[in-house]
Amino acid sequence: MLRSVKGLKDILPQQASQWHHIETVARTMATQYGFSEIRIPIFEFTELYSRSIGGTTDIVEKEMYTFPDRDGSSLTLRPEGTAGVVRAVLEHKLLDSPTTRKLFYLGPMFRHERPQAGRYRQFHQFGVEALGTDDPLLDVEVIVLLWQFFLTLGLKDLTLHINSIGTPEDREIYIQKLKEFLTPLLNTLCENCQRRYSTNPLRVLDCKVPVCQKSIEGAPNLIDYLSDNSKFHFQAVLDGLSALKIPFTINHRLVRGLDYYSRTTFEITSPHLGAQSTIGAGGRYDGLFQVLQGPSTPAIGFAVGLERVTLLLSEDITSRQVPLFFVAGFGNTGKPLAFKLLYELRQAGIRADTDHKGSTLKSLLRSADKLGAEYSIILGDDEANSGNVILRNMQTKAQEIVKLEEIMQRIQIGF
Repeated sequence: MLRSVKGLKDILPQQASQWHHIETVARTMATQYGFSEIRIPIFEFTELYSRSIGGTTDIVEKEMYTFPDRDGSSLTLRPEGTAGVVRAVLEHKLLDSPTTRKLFYLGPMFRHERPQAGRYRQFHQFGVEALGTDDPLLDVEVIVLLWQFFLTLGLKDLTLHINSIGTPEDREIYIQKLKEFLTPLLNTLCENCQRRYSTNPLRVLDCKVPVCQKSIEGAPNLIDYLSDNSKFHFQAVLDGLSALKIPFTINHRLVRGLDYYSRTTFEITSPHLGAQSTIGAGGRYDGLFQVLQGPSTPAIGFAVGLERVTLLLSEDITSRQVPLFFVAGFGNTGKPLAFKLLYELRQAGIRADTDHKGSTLKSLLRSADKLGAEYSIILGDDEANSGNVILRNMQTKAQEIVKLEEIMQRIQIGF
């Protein structure tokens, strides 16, 4: 038997309603906050990601699905959404808008990671990007949207971690101090962090390996090396969150390793997911547009891994649906008439279904139960000859006889 590729997951019909609920909440809330949806391609030229994510990162070196096109160019399945959004904004000149450009996306991403709970090689993200201003209140707005998204889904015991990584100039000074601190500790760090010491020392701070976490306990805090402007910006973000009574924790180890990131960085974690506790993260990336040969453009955004969100949802959370009416048609006269009724119900916007394999009332009602129908409309030869149908409540088993010509009105008025 053929099976799916390791690290990929089918979303089965019984799980789809949960996904519909998450996606509906994401779209509704993003729209309420003034964000417009953008749909970017599944794959792009590899150069987009090697430039934006960084050629020496694990994502580019080890995790991307890259393949040659027939013309010899290199293409990559998107590992994240921000780079594609920025490319689209530049290509279609969306920055010409007189207002702040606010965009959101939903869709699959691809990384060759080691599969684990809530992490797959094809995974789905909800993300937003707010472009065009460095006003700290925009940072607050984006963070609040992420926080309220999780609260609306009913997630509990969440922690908002926040930090400022300043500007590239701020970090130059800090990195020298950090390397001075790390130099005598190099032999105690994991292999990855020993490599990061030379290529990207900031990443040592967010290493999850216990031995590294212990070694860096006394590391200097980047926040102590911020310029006055960066300090002012960060304090304005904290004040904005406090004014809205959004709880937060300053996390000095929360960093981003690439030069185009700046100032605000944040993530939301849950204690119910083990060591990999982050369910949403984001930050400012004021330098990314220039990296991609665009004009200097301040920007901030976040991304949420939806598979991890599903692990935290209550099992009974489903998308709200209108009642399902099951049309149980059987017999030489009843079945064709029932099929016509099924068509008319759907044309009227009523959610309706049947089971074409069922040939007896017993088998049809069994199918109605399996489909979760709230009501069945029974129409056999006897009903067809009398011009009636039987409307059956599938939970209480109560039945009533309704004129066939009145069933549509009865449903529309009574349900």
